[in-house]
Amino acid sequence: MDLIQQLFSLEGKTALVTGARTGIGQAIAVGLAEAGADVILLGHQDNMQETEELVSRAGRSYQTVLADLSDPDQVESVVAPLVERTQIDILVNNAGIIRREPAQQYSRENWDQVINTNLTSLFLLTQLVAGPMLARKEGKIIHIASLLSFQGGILVPAYTASKHAVAGLTKAFANEWAGQNVQVNAIAPGYISTNNTEALRQDPDRSTSILGRIPAGKWGESNDLVGSAIFLASRASDYVNGHILTVDGGWMSR
Repeated sequence: MDLIQQLFSLEGKTALVTGARTGIGQAIAVGLAEAGADVILLGHQDNMQETEELVSRAGRSYQTVLADLSDPDQVESVVAPLVERTQIDILVNNAGIIRREPAQQYSRENWDQVINTNLTSLFLLTQLVAGPMLARKEGKIIHIASLLSFQGGILVPAYTASKHAVAGLTKAFANEWAGQNVQVNAIAPGYISTNNTEALRQDPDRSTSILGRIPAGKWGESNDLVGSAIFLASRASDYVNGHILTVDGGWMSR
């Protein structure tokens, strides 16, 4: 195996990916498998069959674990036993939800669901998985942030708050854990064609406005995130800590 293959190979590694059923989570899970990792797929419904098949086609093994991350109590009850029996080398915190409603009328129910899923469960899951990583002084943690880690957005106050916090946690964890050889970084996707952005893509005015600001002139696809995820999961990023990598077609540079 030459140097480049060594830097980016995930052979012998196990990755836990949340929200792996579709979209960005599925693309990253399959990409990590194609780079050599076995994959643990965490979702809240028993409908991971497509992702399981794609991982199998890549020649890697998978486990499927069910947990509803809108209920933070399930993180410990489901993930703690998993961490005890399985060495997790890579954690990808991808699971997230969005609820659109004007800020003045934003419901407590929507707020709690979004914050619990996008932030509280991410925090608790990272704590659990990081423990063994810190003990053996090796691990990679990747959070999926957002352009709304930097901007305010419209009609999504809870999502914006959660993604700003994810960016902050990325830096906070990295500051404490970099010295123990656990790298914590984030990917901030731009406007990607997924279920979460369907409402925007179906709104002619919003879609036109968004495309007009993207220098690349198009919506991104989930597979556009795979290369960044493999980089941050591999030895190639051993000296990258607390970084938020935007994959946005140039949006943030406009």
